Amino acid sequence: MTLRIASFNIENLVARFDFTGFRNQLRSDRVLKLFEIRSEVDYQRLEAARVVAATDDTRQLSALAIADTDADILCLQEVDNMEALKAFEYGYLFRMVGSGYRQKYLVEGNDSRGIDVAVLMREETRHGERIEVQDVKSHAALTYHDLNLYTPALGPNLQPQDRIFKRDCLELDLLIGGRPLTVYVVHFKSMTNGRDGADGRASTMPVREAEVRAVRHIIENRFGRDHARERNFVICGDMNDYQERIDVIGDRRHGYEFAPRDGLASALDIFSQDGFVENVMRRRDVFDRWTLYHARGPEEQHLCQLDYIWLSAGLARANPKAVPDIIRNGQPFRTPFPPGQAVERYPRIGWDRPKASDHCPVAISLHLP
Repeated sequence: MTLRIASFNIENLVARFDFTGFRNQLRSDRVLKLFEIRSEVDYQRLEAARVVAATDDTRQLSALAIADTDADILCLQEVDNMEALKAFEYGYLFRMVGSGYRQKYLVEGNDSRGIDVAVLMREETRHGERIEVQDVKSHAALTYHDLNLYTPALGPNLQPQDRIFKRDCLELDLLIGGRPLTVYVVHFKSMTNGRDGADGRASTMPVREAEVRAVRHIIENRFGRDHARERNFVICGDMNDYQERIDVIGDRRHGYEFAPRDGLASALDIFSQDGFVENVMRRRDVFDRWTLYHARGPEEQHLCQLDYIWLSAGLARANPKAVPDIIRNGQPFRTPFPPGQAVERYPRIGWDRPKASDHCPVAISLHLP
C-alpha cells in the first residue's frame, strides 16, 4: 500500500478584491500603473476586471500542476477561505482530475491578508485504501509565552503574548487503510526585505526559528520526546527558508552559470540537526532540489527549496528509496533551469505570468509501516 502526498503554495487563491492600490502605489498592480486613473471608482472597476481576466488562466495552470502531482492528500498554502477552496476544487481541479478531492479542511489562521493553509483529500487512495480523518486541530492560538519562546531577537514589534505562527500549524490525524499518519501543514514567516539595508532573510529568521521550535514542541509533546521521531508523521508546507541554494550567475542574453552553496544557516536546522526528521529532497541531485526562483535583478538571483515534505525519522527509514517529485511545468519562462532540467511548460504560460505559481508542487509516494 502506498500513499501519495503533495504540498503546493498555490499563491493567492482569493475570493475578494484588493482595492488598496489606489491609495498605496506599492499595492497597485503594474499594469494599472501604465494608465492614468483619476477616480477610485474607476480604479476599482479596472482592478476587478484585471483580476477576473487573469484568474482563469492562473487557476487552470494551478489545477494542471496539482493534477500532475497525482496526490491522494494535497497540502495547500495561501488559500483565502473555504469558499474559495470549494470553488477552485469544483470549477477547476475537478475538471482536471475527474474524481474530486471531496474532503476539505481549513481553519482561519493569523495572516493579516487572510491567506490560510488547507488540506484536500480523496476518500480513498489510488489503491483503494480508505482515507479517514480522526481529528483536525489548529495551533494558531499558541503564543510565544505559552511555549516560552519569546526573545527580544524576534524584533521590537513582537511581544510575549503574540501568536507564534504567522498563519497556522494545522494538524490532521488520519488513518490510511487503518494505518496511522499525522500531517502537519505550515506556512512560515516570509523573508521580507530588511529595513535600512538589513538582510531580510537574516532579520526574519528568529521568527521562523520560533515557528520551527513550536512545530517540534507540538510533535514531541504529542508523541513523547523519546518516541516522536519513530511515529508516522510528515511536515508539509512553504517554510520560507533553505539550508542550501544554487546561485544563478548571468542573464538571458549571455547565458547562465549555476553554483551550489551548502551549509547555510537556517531556521530549518532545528528540524534536521539531530535527525528528528529528514528532508528527503536531498536524495535528489544537488542541482535538482529547487522549488523556487528568486531574483532581484541579475546581481541577486538564485534557485532554492522553500517547499518541503519532511518525513519523521522512522517514516524515512521505512521508505529508503522514496524520492520526491517536483512539478516545474507551471513555472514562468523567466525561471532559468540548470542544464538537463528543461520541461515542456503548460499551454499559455508566460514570461512572468500567467503561471501556476512561483512555487513548484512537491509530491512523494510513501509506504506506511
